[in-house]
Amino acid sequence: MLDRHRRGFLDAAPGTVPGLQLVVDDIREAHAELLSRGVEVSEVEEFPWGWFVHFSDPDGNRWSVQQIPPRD
Repeated sequence: MLDRHRRGFLDAAPGTVPGLQLVVDDIREAHAELLSRGVEVSEVEEFPWGWFVHFSDPDGNRWSVQQIPPRD
């Protein structure tokens, strides 16, 4: 059973989560927002399966932000 009094959503210690991912509608807007908040974020990477940026949070967890390309 989940402990409803926990502050996080994982049992992992801070800085030990290497693969968190968010999906957004507009990767360039997300990239600009992260930069405006002082986050050290990668440039936008473009692949056939999506566009990505990457960054680490203050605890050292690594994040990927993805925009999924439109489907035909």
